[in-house]
Amino acid sequence: MEGQQKLPLGKLLVLRGVISEDQLRIALLEQKGSSLQLGKLLVNLGFVTEATVREALSESLNQQSADMSRMVVDPASLKLIPKDIAKRYCVFPLEFDRHNRTLMLAMSDTNNIVALDQISAMLGKDVAVSPVLAGESEIMRAIDQYYGFELSIDGILHEIETGEIDFKSLQTVTDEYSQPLVRLVASLLADAVQQGASDIHFEPEQFFLRIRYRIDGVLRQIRSLHKTYWAAMAVRLKVISNMNIAETRAPQDGRISITFSGRAIDFRVSSQPTAHGENIVLRILDRQKGIVALDGLGLTDAELTLLKLMLARPDGLILVTGPTGSGKTTTLYSILNHINTESVNIMTLEDPVEYPMNMIRQTSVNEAAKMDFASGIRSMMRQDPDVILVGEIRDRETAEMAFSAAMTGHQVYSTLHTNSAVGVIPRLLDIGILPDIMAGNIIGVVAQRLLRKLCPHCKQPFQPDQLEGRLLGLGSDEPSATIYRAAGCELCNYQGYRGRIAIMELLKLDAELDELVARRAPTIEIRAMALSKGFRPLAEDGVRRVLDGVTSLDEVARVVDLTDRIRSYARDGQH
Repeated sequence: MEGQQKLPLGKLLVLRGVISEDQLRIALLEQKGSSLQLGKLLVNLGFVTEATVREALSESLNQQSADMSRMVVDPASLKLIPKDIAKRYCVFPLEFDRHNRTLMLAMSDTNNIVALDQISAMLGKDVAVSPVLAGESEIMRAIDQYYGFELSIDGILHEIETGEIDFKSLQTVTDEYSQPLVRLVASLLADAVQQGASDIHFEPEQFFLRIRYRIDGVLRQIRSLHKTYWAAMAVRLKVISNMNIAETRAPQDGRISITFSGRAIDFRVSSQPTAHGENIVLRILDRQKGIVALDGLGLTDAELTLLKLMLARPDGLILVTGPTGSGKTTTLYSILNHINTESVNIMTLEDPVEYPMNMIRQTSVNEAAKMDFASGIRSMMRQDPDVILVGEIRDRETAEMAFSAAMTGHQVYSTLHTNSAVGVIPRLLDIGILPDIMAGNIIGVVAQRLLRKLCPHCKQPFQPDQLEGRLLGLGSDEPSATIYRAAGCELCNYQGYRGRIAIMELLKLDAELDELVARRAPTIEIRAMALSKGFRPLAEDGVRRVLDGVTSLDEVARVVDLTDRIRSYARDGQH
């Protein structure tokens, strides 16, 4: 191992089997015309993760590295390094040892002598600096999170109204002077990402412009601006999303890509003419949030095993169902990421491609090129795929093509709008798929919803009453459980909730269920058979989350129909 420590980073990664010689050659060719370091280039090319580069660098330089996602930040250390210095040199103060007067400093480049000299001079002779390696995007994210995100939207508005330059917002968005309206739009986009929004709504009214963010699935009004701002803001949004600025009477679609805190964020932009002007909505696509590991979906061990069994079958159709905004795409990408290896050719047909992934051939549905889902699947079949993902089954032709791909030895994934896993069968019958074709070709169905998680800082414990106890499946003779309700504090913007989790029901079709499907058995019969085989409905998964203290009963009732559990409670009460 001693000999390995003298090796350059590229050779070390090849030796470890992390990248191939070909991949190193590509990165070195790219580096010739770039000022980026090799490690950063390898991450940008998608050959390695930032964590892998960090570990290899720490071994190569014989230096300690820090996983920023697991570090507990010391508030006293933040006071030692100002935010502008942290951003300029890409450093982050982790821990200050008062006894030894030593500051542990996370750096993306521990050989940056200029940064170390400047920081040492600023701290004085009595404080020693102990540098540790960390990923650049990890450091930038920590700076935004822990120093507080100082967006001067009010300062920019003041500048537009008075003409006085707001220097604070200049430092936030860019170092050069730019039009205040340009900075206003950039600040609003950055603010929405920082707050964890999934959508930004710009809604013109008769006398003002309303700006709303969708956070954790719920729309929240953020600001109201004077109507005079909107014309210039709309033009700016159209310019950066490559829309036609002269067209205001027809709907348009566009896309914006920006780098925020060292990570790439895409926005899908849609404009719609309304009575008071153009309404523009941006969907935020954060690639790092978009792809979750399969075991990070929150399934129980039994359900995770069942899902992996479904994925192991070489041919057939796997459907993910749920209403719009229930996280279906995220689940599908997590599944694709799990099966994505060099030995499998995965091809996708989406409307549009949301998260670019390495090694996967991704195609957008294109009306101009006359490529819809059905004709897209037809052309994909000639590309020797093992796995095909069809963004959505909307009509009979797409459904028939998906089933024909599944019947000819391919694994096919798609989404469908239904309320439950069992509801897929009547929905496909309604589209026009014959029950004989469905039987034996559907591997399984995943139905899901997203629930808001209770804020861990302010959730309030309480004992459920008799009705709540029955809804949670607690018998009258069982000891009462402690569950939680939403309260609200500064950390969650007084909402009581922060972040979301998925609840799921998994239906794996076997020979007996296929037989019921083939003879057009009623949905109630299929559901009863599934329940007898251990099928756990959405409501039950939601109740599990309430008993775990992750969410509230009110939130589950908002998202899932609990009337069946109320009926059973009423029936038991009569006895």
